[in-house]
Amino acid sequence: MKEEITGLIVTGGPIDHGFAREFIKDRTFDKIIAVDRGLNAVLHLELIPDAIVGDFDSADEQVLNEFKSRSLSTAWEIHKPEKDETDTELAIHTALRLGCTRLILLGATGGRLDHFLGNLHLLYFALEKGIEAAIVDEKNWITVTEHSRTFERDKIYGKYISFLPLSEEVTGITLTGFKYPLYKKDITIGTSLCISNELTGPVGRMEFDSGILVCVESHD
Repeated sequence: MKEEITGLIVTGGPIDHGFAREFIKDRTFDKIIAVDRGLNAVLHLELIPDAIVGDFDSADEQVLNEFKSRSLSTAWEIHKPEKDETDTELAIHTALRLGCTRLILLGATGGRLDHFLGNLHLLYFALEKGIEAAIVDEKNWITVTEHSRTFERDKIYGKYISFLPLSEEVTGITLTGFKYPLYKKDITIGTSLCISNELTGPVGRMEFDSGILVCVESHD
């Protein structure tokens, strides 16, 4: 069995430090990657990054100098601002090189919507590379899947579970154990049919035949 290596990527988007501190408190991360302005949160959370990645066009110079002055074995990956990839995409490449098999991204939802949508697509990039990845903030746990999935009430991130097609079409969706069940329903981009569903019991099952789904577990 392949060893599971969990990585934490702290990106440059807005992060609620109180939430982040509570989130990481009882979780173990094998690799920590700070992305550009995400260094501010890494410093606040008293984390020691394995890698620092970015063009640092938005990083706080004082925070940068703080990390540069430390005697750490942290790898610095400095890129030019004129590049094809976002800093977060480069960080995922770094996570791959570090052997990560599972990734949590913090700071990837707030702020600019173009960056959030880009980060959402990066979840699919990670999936294609065999990495289970999630974007997490204080209200949402966002993943992308090509496979059916079981949800347990005492393990999901919030009350609501939503499904959105990332591919042009997702075929044969069946939802059992949900407040709004479905049977072999095809959905396409442009529908909100599967938003804000809920489990009716301890376990729910989502199955589908083909396509790519965005799954959002959330609470108010």
